[in-house]
This record gives sequence, structure tokens and C-alpha cells, in this order.
Amino acid sequence: IFYLIYFESSKSSHIRKKQQEVVGFLEANKIDFKELDIAGDEDNRRWMRENVPGEKKPQNGIPLPPQIFNEEQYCGDFDSFFSAKEENIIYSFLGLAPPPGSKAEAGGY
Repeated sequence: IFYLIYFESSKSSHIRKKQQEVVGFLEANKIDFKELDIAGDEDNRRWMRENVPGEKKPQNGIPLPPQIFNEEQYCGDFDSFFSAKEENIIYSFLGLAPPPGSKAEAGGY
């Protein structure tokens, strides 16, 4: 199962749009996921901080949502997700085999 780290009460429309894009993709592709809200849950916040690799954390040390995990394996942030979608390597990014007959399975062409 995938974990999507997000802010339920984010006032930033920029962050909300990113979260909605990730959720929309996962739902459209019938990929099971669980949302972990870090706004009001210190355990979720701590888990995210401990599991985002150091080189992926911003200078202040606090990564912004959305952050994407396959179980406890870190996949990346929104920018990495978006790049993987654009490059047609999203299933590799997520650690999944591409669906049979997909462009990704055929080498992305």
C-alpha cells in the first residue's frame, strides 16, 4: 500500500493542487493508498521526518507534502512524481510493474 503524506487543512492552494493531482492519479489507476495527515498528527509528522532521506529534505529539515511512499520505501516528493509522469516512468518511480499493454511496458514509446 502507498502512503501519501499530506496536509488536510493546508491553506496553500499550491500544495492542495499537488496533493489532488497525486490522489487523482492513484485513484484513476486503481492504486491502493492511505493518506497520512501531518497537520494534526504528531506521529505521522515524526514518521515522515524520519523516513524522508536526508538528501531529499530542504534546508530547514522539514519536507513539505505531498510525499509519497511505497510501504516504508520513499518514492519522492511532488516534483519527482510529476517528472516521472512526464517521462512515462511513473510505475518505476512508484516501485510497481507497469500494467500490461501500457506505454511504459513497451519502453515508453
